[in-house]
Amino acid sequence: MSEALDTSADLDLDLSWMERTGEWGTQAEQSRYGLTLADIAIGEYGDPPAESNNMTGRPRGAAARAESCRIGNYAVRSKNEIWLDNASFLYEEALQRQWSSATDVPWETIEPLPDDIEQAECMLATFLTEVEFVAGDVPARWVSETTPDFFEARQVLLAQVMDESRHMDVFRKRAMANGGGLMQATGGTAGFVGSIDLSRDFTEMSSRLHLSGEGAVLTIFRMGELMAQNDAEKAIYRLCAQDEARHVAFGVMHMRYMASSAPERHEEIHFYLDEAEAQILAGAANPAGQQSQSSEALAILLGGGRDHFDEGMNKLIAIRRRQLQEYKKRVISAGFGDRFENGRSRLNEMMEAAAA
Repeated sequence: MSEALDTSADLDLDLSWMERTGEWGTQAEQSRYGLTLADIAIGEYGDPPAESNNMTGRPRGAAARAESCRIGNYAVRSKNEIWLDNASFLYEEALQRQWSSATDVPWETIEPLPDDIEQAECMLATFLTEVEFVAGDVPARWVSETTPDFFEARQVLLAQVMDESRHMDVFRKRAMANGGGLMQATGGTAGFVGSIDLSRDFTEMSSRLHLSGEGAVLTIFRMGELMAQNDAEKAIYRLCAQDEARHVAFGVMHMRYMASSAPERHEEIHFYLDEAEAQILAGAANPAGQQSQSSEALAILLGGGRDHFDEGMNKLIAIRRRQLQEYKKRVISAGFGDRFENGRSRLNEMMEAAAA
């Protein structure tokens, strides 16, 4: 055995890689929650650059290799374009709160419903399936645009894609679980998709998707108890709401970081919010909202049937007003509340239209 070991010394080994490391002697210690991303953000490994020239896929903190070829043509290479201070927390929460649409929803509690209620539920499920497809599709495109030096934000976006894919399948399952099925495509996401899909940078996309679009959906999920017909639907709305709250938090925290680190971009971001509010206003001017099919379905579910449509519509108007109030709170929390003080925002006009 010793001779075999001796002969290995004659091999022409290139061990130069052993001298090319990142910061050596690093030892991360786990916290009460296990070994989290925050726990390994130590030394040079925890210090993302303000500007990144890493086009090779090199993990942040690893030693560079001069002959590495370019893997991506990353458009997001400035920290303030995508960063948020609590990305590690949001990612760990996403991992810990994963759920299964197959086993964590008590599907057995669904019983036959009156046709108008079931049709409304299937119409809403069809619409939400469309919405969740978009909410996963768009962030996924930005993952590949972001340098690996900002991997924490990328990780949160990847978790969001998984969340949205689960939301998409759970609403599809609800549509097909009780004798109904998918209804006609609403096309209600057309304006939503058009506005965020043409975004020129990540911050523009996030202001529209996370602060406005997903924020509005979060309000609907939180109101799920008002329209759920059984424990299965209550579970669906509750589980989706916990995920959606995390996605909205991503947008708020990113905007907050942008507000403090890039004051020169404030006017630009206000313009994005102007555009988002203009779209919301167009819907608020009509109590039924932009998506009349989904709004009518919501009114039927909230009222308890087609015969109680007016009562349901009154509840829907209250939800629309709450959507606006929660949007305002998010924008203030993100650091752009001055728009409500200097008259730039049309929020008051929106709330008046929603209450009319």
